[in-house]
Amino acid sequence: MMRTTTRMMTTTRNTTPPIASPPPTTPRSPGFSAAQVLEQISSSVDQEDEEDYCDSEEEDVSEDEDGEEYNPERDADDYENDSASRSCSSSEEEREEEETLLSKNGKIKWSSAAYRGPDRPRAIRRPCPAVTPGPTAYAASRAIDIASAFRLFVTPAIERIIVDMTNLQGVRKYGDGWRPMDSTDLRAYVGLLILAGVYRSRGEAAASLWDAESGRTVFRATMPLKVFHKYSRLLRFDDRQSRPARLATDRLAAVREVWDLWEERLQALYNPGPEVTVDEQLVPFRGRCPFRQYIPSKPAKYGIKSWVACGAKSSYAWKMQVYTGKAASGGPEKNQGARVVLDLTEGLPAGHNVTCDNFFTSYELGQRLLERDLTMVGTVRKNKPELPPALLQSKGRQVSSSRFAFTPTATLVSYLAKRNKNVLLLSTRHAEPDVSDRRDRKPALILDYNCNKGGVDNLDKVVGTYSCRRMTARWPLVIFHNILDVSSYNAFVIWREINPDWMPGKRNKRRVFLEQLGKALVKPQIQRRQRLPRTEAASALVKVLRGERVSADEARPQARERAAAAAPLGASKRKRCQLCPPKKDAKTHTACCSIAIMTTHEFLFCLYLKDCGVKDVSVSMQPFTVLNW
Repeated sequence: MMRTTTRMMTTTRNTTPPIASPPPTTPRSPGFSAAQVLEQISSSVDQEDEEDYCDSEEEDVSEDEDGEEYNPERDADDYENDSASRSCSSSEEEREEEETLLSKNGKIKWSSAAYRGPDRPRAIRRPCPAVTPGPTAYAASRAIDIASAFRLFVTPAIERIIVDMTNLQGVRKYGDGWRPMDSTDLRAYVGLLILAGVYRSRGEAAASLWDAESGRTVFRATMPLKVFHKYSRLLRFDDRQSRPARLATDRLAAVREVWDLWEERLQALYNPGPEVTVDEQLVPFRGRCPFRQYIPSKPAKYGIKSWVACGAKSSYAWKMQVYTGKAASGGPEKNQGARVVLDLTEGLPAGHNVTCDNFFTSYELGQRLLERDLTMVGTVRKNKPELPPALLQSKGRQVSSSRFAFTPTATLVSYLAKRNKNVLLLSTRHAEPDVSDRRDRKPALILDYNCNKGGVDNLDKVVGTYSCRRMTARWPLVIFHNILDVSSYNAFVIWREINPDWMPGKRNKRRVFLEQLGKALVKPQIQRRQRLPRTEAASALVKVLRGERVSADEARPQARERAAAAAPLGASKRKRCQLCPPKKDAKTHTACCSIAIMTTHEFLFCLYLKDCGVKDVSVSMQPFTVLNW
């Protein structure tokens, strides 16, 4: 028994190299004891461990073998190097297994896997803008009040051109009967346009605004209606007699000088944020114009189109370009979208991202913008030749699924929003196939596009809310109205950022800003009026702004006249007084200015006095707070 066991153990020790053998599964022989069987099993397990150790990779050499001292920093570096080599090898394996997609024109090779490591020659990055977003130092130092913020855009040079050309046209039409216009008259005219937009009177006839009963006092106090109509007819921005020679090379010759001076101010006064949006704007106009456009997707459908680059968050119009139609040769312009984006982003500091729709986006545009250190995100039309056909297919795909394709400098995603309907987006900003955790599983590329695509659309909305546009048949005047609308909004953006504590928590900031701007522009004209208006309310306003004393007894006859002229409501038309407390439930037959009102309030209401206890409007009181004009 002992001799047999010794022979077996000796054979196990002297075997070189060890031969792997499974543990003995033979039933225990009646000739072996339990201790001998356990010893035999343990020796076979040691033999398997020794074989696994020999087949595994060699471990790091210990300090006893190489004679060097243990250095944890060196070991960490070695670990990082080993990890990098392993990642490189794994990325190489992935590159071998990835799918290569060829574009329609066969010039671009797309990869189904993102480029990483040495396979990515130019990293797609998220750079920070080189300048601080917001108003420039020049604008911040000169925007002292609301009127000065507006005059940063409509400069004295622009006013001088308009005044000179208008006077030239007035002399040609009326001769010696023309009273020359000056800058104060022009500012008053612009102020009335802005106030008409604030009061939502864009479609209202000018005669209604000057009406003694239904109109507003400020219009009659500023200038007569005939003078306003005369300025609207004769307002010019160039010399009409020399225009035909300039029209041969420039369709915008009627307003070119004013437009160029104004457009330069947009870039000099504000630095847009890191996100910039490029899109089109359509100013409504149905009159005769050589470059009038028809866009059925727009609410107005007909109008003058402009290309706009503005901040995605602030909607500040940073650069604009009027589209004047096809070239003189008559042929269609090739790569118009790319040309427009490159023109509008000329001078934009490095580090910005440009968001645009499928009219502008192309692979070539993205590469051109990267040369300026600008990135691009936008939707892509499916007929573009640089797209791989594999990403255009939508049949058989699951809803809310995404397919990505990559080049070293661009990322393309095909997202299936609905069944058999996919949307394509191209980006030179994103490098990874990141997908959100939302229910619709939208990629991060689409979420970024949705956040920044509405900069110009929001500009159209806010400008249209209080637009100063008036009905006209002359397209140069339409462009001038748009200049005033965009200038007033840009001035509001600058004023709001320079004065963050102005009207905190209020939601009607822009309306108040425009109202104060309009009043500030017409105030000098009202103060210098030589003749008082005929209506008592407008006459009282002129006296207040001149600093003259206006008593309540002086204005009371005017209120009585208006009350007498008001038509009675009738016995069956009794209505609750709009100025009495609701608890009083006072009803009356009398209507003043089409509003049911007790006779005790007629004087105060017709003069638009805010304080019912005011008995005398004197010089010591602020006219802007006393008279709601």
